[in-house]
Order: sequence, then C-alpha cells, then structure tokens
Amino acid sequence: ELNLMLKALQKSDPNYVITGFINTGKKSDEFVVLELQQFEASHLRTIIKDFMINEIVVASSSVRSKQMTSSLLNDLNTLLIQGFPIKDYTQVYENLTYRVPVQHIGKDFYKFFLFSRSNHNKFYLFFLRIFDLSFSVLGLMICLLIIPFIFLINLIANKGTLFYSQERIGKNAKHFKILKFRTMLKDAELNGPQWAEKNDDRITSFGKFLRRTRLDEFPQFYNVLVGDMSIIGPRPERPIFVKELSKTLPFYKTRHIVKPGLTGWAQVKANYGSSYTDSLEKLQYDLYYIKHRGLFLDLNILLKTFSTILFYRGQ
Repeated sequence: ELNLMLKALQKSDPNYVITGFINTGKKSDEFVVLELQQFEASHLRTIIKDFMINEIVVASSSVRSKQMTSSLLNDLNTLLIQGFPIKDYTQVYENLTYRVPVQHIGKDFYKFFLFSRSNHNKFYLFFLRIFDLSFSVLGLMICLLIIPFIFLINLIANKGTLFYSQERIGKNAKHFKILKFRTMLKDAELNGPQWAEKNDDRITSFGKFLRRTRLDEFPQFYNVLVGDMSIIGPRPERPIFVKELSKTLPFYKTRHIVKPGLTGWAQVKANYGSSYTDSLEKLQYDLYYIKHRGLFLDLNILLKTFSTILFYRGQ
C-alpha cells in the first residue's frame, strides 16, 4: 500500500522526492519500499538537517497515530510551531494529484471530506441550471441537424435502432433512463450487462467515430433539459455496476449527492478502463470534483472536454 502511495505522488510531480519514512506501527510491520530509507523517530531533527528535508507528511491512519510515541509527537509539534511544513498525507495527495485518496481514509472519511459549499450555494446552483438549460437547448438543436446523417449511416453500419436507452442512477440515487446514439452491435449484451472496454469489439466502426467525437452523447442533452443530468458532474452508472462497485470501493455512492453529468473531472483526467484500479481512480476524481466544485473547476472541465473533442481523443 505504501508503494502505491509513493508512486501516485511521484508520478504526479517528478520533482516531489520522498527520501524516507518513519514506521510508527508495530516493529513486526513489514515494509517493502524501493529506494527508501527507514529512519528512526528519535533522529528526526538530524534527519531533516542531513537530508535537507523540506516537508514532513503524516500518514492518515488513526491506528498509526495512536502508536506514535509522545516524544515524536512533541518533536512534530515543536517543528510545526517553528514554521516547518508538516502536512497530512491526504492533503498532499489531493494537492498533487487532484484526486481524493478515499482508499487511505477508511472509516474516518466524513471527518476529512468537507463537501464543497457550492453544493448548497443557491447562486451557483441557479447559474448552473441556467447554463444547463441554455447549453442543452443548443445541443439539441445541433442534434436535430445531425440526426438525418447519423440515421442513414446507422442503417448501414450499426444495423439497429438509432437511439438506445439505459437505466442509470442519478442524484439522490434516483433511477432514470439515459439516451444515446447506438454505437454497439444490436445484440451486444446477449450474455448480460458487460463493462465497456477500450477497443471493445462490440463497438462498430461508426460507433467508434461517434464515441471519439462525443456525438453519441448528444441525445443526453434531453436528460439535461429535463433535469436528470447536468452538463458537468460524475458520469451516471448502471444500477448493477453501482451495486458491484459499492461492495469494493469505499463510499462509491457518495457520487450520487450531485447530479451526474455529460462530462466530468474523471472523464477529462482518468484513464479509460474497467478494472478495479481504473474505477478507483475515477472515483477519486469524482470525489475531488464534489469536494471542490465551483465555477473555475467547471470551466476547466469544459475547456478540457472541448480539447478532447477538437483533437479527436474521445474513447
């Protein structure tokens, strides 16, 4: 677990070099950390001087914090008073990766997860709804213009109905039907629900084009118009997958405190995939958005989404 934490930090910022660690757990705890030194707590001041340490990061584990010696706590407190930077691991992880490390917070999640004030800011929510309505009307007008062309090509390439709907989970865990242009074969799920994967052979050639250009998402402007979705937010997931992911990913259902979106922080930042690691990464980005959502982050997501469409990087 420690190796994963270190890799995430150093991948996000190569200039952020972690020199070593102090094990405040039991002596029997085994650490296999590559290229890191294990220091003794009693040598803290010497370590800072000899290795030119600029910052101390404290792991967010209630178990380990209880096992810290009083002398180490006193040293940390003295350093903090003297102005030396001492930060919580979750804070550092969030600042460097723009993700919430929910898997390292555990049962204390709601003590650390301060929901964005924008979630209850009436001005922000009013502005967001006006933006959603304006954008959805514009999107539906464009959708009406491209439907004849997509309909004709769909008859040949996809050989199925032009639209398809699917049950998804929205705000407050309410179910709704999402609309999309068909991108997969007609009988893509004869064997039951399946995760969509990169280079999925169920996706037709024309379907790949629709996905890369994000044209397949245009019918969802109707979902935005009627209030099931927003332009920006966590992508809505199917009930069966929500049930499955909630068993393995802590606090997965927290995504449902805001409206799902056409695009979101996870869509512009995370890797495309259906593994546990990919789902965890998307959840971390979604929670970061819920925690920090506001006009500037929304604008950032919009710009990155337009860049994805413009440079044909959709999946």
